[in-house]
Amino acid sequence: MKGTIITVLFFVLGCILSIYDLTPAVLLENDYSTYALYALMGLVGVSLGMDEASINILKKVNVGLLLVPVSIGLGSILGSGLAYWLIAEPFVEGMAVGAGFGYYSLSSIIISNTYDSILGVIALISNISRELISLLMAPVLVKAFGKMSPIASAGATSMDTTLPVITRFSGKEYALIALFSGIVLTILVPLLIPLIL
Repeated sequence: MKGTIITVLFFVLGCILSIYDLTPAVLLENDYSTYALYALMGLVGVSLGMDEASINILKKVNVGLLLVPVSIGLGSILGSGLAYWLIAEPFVEGMAVGAGFGYYSLSSIIISNTYDSILGVIALISNISRELISLLMAPVLVKAFGKMSPIASAGATSMDTTLPVITRFSGKEYALIALFSGIVLTILVPLLIPLIL
């Protein structure tokens, strides 16, 4: 949760700097976001590749386990597309935001660099909100919708930042499902967003 709050504070700081024209000129003259995207993609690959537990989980895939991230992914993409369309925006843009699966740093940069910076901000806020809701509402989600609901709510973050909360309120037996689902959704983010857009 601490990491999410720090991210939100940096986002607010960036907004304040821009509103009051205090952004350093070097950031305005050069497009560092592309390099940040490349570095982030590399780091995601390295962290997944170095994590033996992630590799072992992926090797133990069965059809039932695969249905968890597939259903979360489809629900996120179609639900976001529908919600976005209901406020008179393009369905496809909403689908791209939903394809972030809670991975706010990566999804917002990909959308901003490949499509539109305003949609990138929407993706950032939407996916940060998804993580915060998952962290704060996990006990309520379990009571109202069952033990799988925090995993679905967390999306890609179920493998890292929201895993302790999921384990605490859903039970240790759901940790493996959360890890697997988070790994698969994390891998799909950089593939699906450009494909959708």
